[in-house]
Amino acid sequence: MAAGAAGAAEAAAAVVEVRSAGQFEELLRLKAKSLLVIHFWAPWAPQCAQMNDVMAELAKEHREVSFVKLEAEAVPEVSEKYEIISVPTFLFFKNSQKIDRLDGAHAPELTKKVQRHASSGSFPPSANEHLKEDLNLRLKKLTHAAPCMLFMKGTPQEPRCGFSKQMVEILHKHNIQFSSFDIFSDEEVRQGLKTYSNWPTYPQLYVSGELIGGLDIIKELEASEELDTICPKAPKLEERLKVLTNKASVMLFMKGNKQEAKCGFSKQILEILNSTGYVRQGLKAYSNWPTYPQLYVKGELVGGLDIVKELKENGELLPILRGEN
Repeated sequence: MAAGAAGAAEAAAAVVEVRSAGQFEELLRLKAKSLLVIHFWAPWAPQCAQMNDVMAELAKEHREVSFVKLEAEAVPEVSEKYEIISVPTFLFFKNSQKIDRLDGAHAPELTKKVQRHASSGSFPPSANEHLKEDLNLRLKKLTHAAPCMLFMKGTPQEPRCGFSKQMVEILHKHNIQFSSFDIFSDEEVRQGLKTYSNWPTYPQLYVSGELIGGLDIIKELEASEELDTICPKAPKLEERLKVLTNKASVMLFMKGNKQEAKCGFSKQILEILNSTGYVRQGLKAYSNWPTYPQLYVKGELVGGLDIVKELKENGELLPILRGEN
């Protein structure tokens, strides 16, 4: 029992707690030659308590690594400096420089990152230069990945900061077509893009690979009505649907496809069309017709199953499909 208590005390002691910005800076200096893992936590978050336990276990396995916990709200100057917006968040330092980041309570990912960084040594200057060149090429490809690229915290569906959320809302409001990159998913990109673009904060909006700016710039462009002239527009739904209904002389918008209808009505209309030899692929409709399937000829709605049945019974279906009426 005493041995177990001693082991627990040893593990707890292996995780250092930082209580001030000065202590944090001093620790960065003293531990410059080793890997330093900082856990930004909060006492009210149960997931942080769990990750503190994970840190204690990792400290037992990796005695060459320094593990630190820092209460994010108690030392706000450090949290703000490193853009800590949620807990738990983990930062990794080597040579007093931040080299990686992990947001969230992901024990397996934390373990992987500790193992990887603990086993890798410092790069010589020539290797660092080579890595920088590779990163710049990657950043160039990313900024050119779409005509309009948004580098943000989170995703358009789930922004993880207020500025990114506002940026997405503005782009959607102006019907701007854009792709996005979550900078939290890649620490190398997150830090490298700041240098590449000479822009220190996120979100960042690029058009044709050129930086337009952050949220303040986009708001200014919106106010001056220049935003609509700079960013590519998403095609309006009505225009897109008009193109789709005219894609072929006969268009069937249905549930499923011609190989496998997903409803009885769609299956029946396919059988009728197969009997006449006029079958086309089905796509979404923009007509004011409440049900599926829907049959179009030369971009004009003919009708659904009941109408097609009536036309067949009256002998009018084939002339319509041939475009004679």
